[in-house]
Amino acid sequence: MKAMVLNGPNLPFERVERPDPAAGPGEAVARVITCGAGLTIQHVKAGRRKVQFPRIIGHEITGEIVEVGPGVRGLKVGDPVTTYFYLNCGHCRWCLQNLEPLCENSGGQVGLECDGAYAEYVKLPARNFIRLPEGLDHKKHPAEIGVVTDALATPYKVLRRARVNAGETVAVIGAGGGLGIHQVMMAKWARTRVIAVDTRASKFEACRKAGADAVVDASGGRVAEQLLELTQGRGVDVVIDYVSATATLEAGARALGRRGRLVTLGGSGKPFQALAADMLNKEQDLLGSRYVTRSEIVASLELVARGEVFPLVTVLRPLEEAEAVHDLVERGEVTGRAALQVA
Repeated sequence: MKAMVLNGPNLPFERVERPDPAAGPGEAVARVITCGAGLTIQHVKAGRRKVQFPRIIGHEITGEIVEVGPGVRGLKVGDPVTTYFYLNCGHCRWCLQNLEPLCENSGGQVGLECDGAYAEYVKLPARNFIRLPEGLDHKKHPAEIGVVTDALATPYKVLRRARVNAGETVAVIGAGGGLGIHQVMMAKWARTRVIAVDTRASKFEACRKAGADAVVDASGGRVAEQLLELTQGRGVDVVIDYVSATATLEAGARALGRRGRLVTLGGSGKPFQALAADMLNKEQDLLGSRYVTRSEIVASLELVARGEVFPLVTVLRPLEEAEAVHDLVERGEVTGRAALQVA
């Protein structure tokens, strides 16, 4: 099979030929049609995430099962599938509660601790494949369907984690990014008033098209003040921070109103300060949200199948152009998501 391999951090992809993978016990092999190219895996290429090289990255796939190994149930050859990013044990207390991101025996992540899908075929534990629901035309829109596992499922999970209700005001920090713009989309789907916050004015029109009712230019460093102005001093109900730098987290905390919720999704992962008095007197919540469960991916795929939402993919290139696509991702020049066409 052809594959694009990374041999080390900050090195270009190398196109290689490798043997087609064979499914062992409990495993399955899928033919990859498309694979998303997001910032998570760009962190690997840029050396910001440590992995063992050489490595084939990529996990946001649309594909079809071509082989199942002994003992595999629930999958058959020909099934259209996508993948679950985390390698979970399936039997710890968290996995048994369908809270797979908290697995006590996690084996890492697809495309980081094992080879991923920048290749014609990908072999994984069978439980890491998720069958696509009826009603999804995976051949007509493979790139969009493949990125649902992160681009829509993550925002969907955040809405649940933050207990977002219709009519509330939601501010999305980093709204112009690949996840941020889909969070805007999903917050509008949840019938909220959405405020998009970003430093790049070039992304504001796309945020408005995704559903933002207002935009805030964060480049001047007055995010909290502008959010308070837009809410007549009451503060926002929910701040969702996809940047999670110290400055953005502290601004988000200051902008919260009564019963406000601040959600961090990693990003820079920096420490920050919040006022305990506000947390107490306004009954505020500071929350973390880590990837998604399998059930949240299935729910997000079903939303797309019903036509309620649809992911935004603006860059689709052949697998051999992975280097150029990752350059765009690194420079923040992709609106929505990027993907690679494999088959």
